[in-house]
Amino acid sequence: MTTERTQNQTTDRAITDWLAQAHPVPEQARAEWSNQGVALLPLGRRFAAVRLAGTLVYAALRSDHPEVVAEVLSGRLRGPVIHDHRATGPTYYALIQWHAGLVWDYNRSAPCLRDDTYLGVPRIDRREPPGTYWVVPPRYDGDLCRPQAVRDLIDAGHRQLIEHASA
Repeated sequence: MTTERTQNQTTDRAITDWLAQAHPVPEQARAEWSNQGVALLPLGRRFAAVRLAGTLVYAALRSDHPEVVAEVLSGRLRGPVIHDHRATGPTYYALIQWHAGLVWDYNRSAPCLRDDTYLGVPRIDRREPPGTYWVVPPRYDGDLCRPQAVRDLIDAGHRQLIEHASA
């Protein structure tokens, strides 16, 4: 086993432990990851999640190509992002500090989910479809998107959607 691989496994284990601690029974989260690949974690203890419609993300990034989306989100948000495909279409969840949700001012177009909400969080190695997966996985335990970077992405998406609608 290479040193880099061992280091990655150690980092993944630390991230998994940090994520599991969001659950009141961390072992249940680990069991869900093991059995289903996704664990339902309560928001508001370790982090909150901003729900971003795929159309908004694609407009902001000017692309819906998965590799481009992953690369640009990684650079712009500098934190973890989950992808899920809901009945309403592709949805992204940017993980942010839990307390940022207390003053979140974009709830109409990109709600911040926190207290009394559970989010399907994929196992750390789920990084492509099918199902819920990490578009941008956490880089270390405690890694979160900067709220202002998420706001900037939302603003860029709105500008592009308005421009497109008026063209």
